[in-house]
Amino acid sequence: MKIGRIVYILGIISILAVIAIPAMAANETQRDNATDYYNLGVLSLSSNDSTNAITYFDEALASNTTMIRESDALLYTYQGKSFAQIQLGLYSAAIETINQGLAIYPADVNLLNNKGYAFYKLGDYQDAVTAYDQALAIDSTQNRTWVNKGDALYQMGDYQGAIAAYTMALGNTSSNQGESTDATIKLAKAQKAAATAGSALMIFGVIVVIIVAGGAIVYYIKRTPVNQETAEKPVKEVKKKKK
Repeated sequence: MKIGRIVYILGIISILAVIAIPAMAANETQRDNATDYYNLGVLSLSSNDSTNAITYFDEALASNTTMIRESDALLYTYQGKSFAQIQLGLYSAAIETINQGLAIYPADVNLLNNKGYAFYKLGDYQDAVTAYDQALAIDSTQNRTWVNKGDALYQMGDYQGAIAAYTMALGNTSSNQGESTDATIKLAKAQKAAATAGSALMIFGVIVVIIVAGGAIVYYIKRTPVNQETAEKPVKEVKKKKK
């Protein structure tokens, strides 16, 4: 899995300790099954146990989610479960989980970016671009999202679109060194591909013109009437005079 494309997915790991603390610190009388399963899911993710993480998050979602919804732990449950599914290569399942989360949190940029990544891994680049566009409509300063969108457009052969996306990533002042380097390298690659595609298109156009012109010449030759002066004349019968 390429690190550059999954910053938002990996970002979940960096906040696991933080998001687990509020639930664990809750009063014992207020704790419920959803909270317990949620915390177990977080701990499983922190130890790279994606399979058990999915199981625990499913148990949390199957429980009364009132309390974890109040603390935003419900959102993190959908993020964590989809992250674990992506880690296991379960991209279609991850998209299903993300859609469930988006039904409750439609403006969550992390879910949208993870959705775009899952579609990208499935080879569904158009839907990946759509998900990234939705994320950018909420926050256009997400440089990694611009790069991810550029990657999807590049795979679609839309090199000009990819160039525009990488350029946007470089133009944002919030871009870090790693993102800038990645975007710069990919921008150069897209520009080279665009130039090559342009040359190939020009050559193809020239070939088409030659073929059309040749066809027109052949058609003209076949349709031109034969010169009557050079055409074969019929034999005139000569009758002999009787003596």
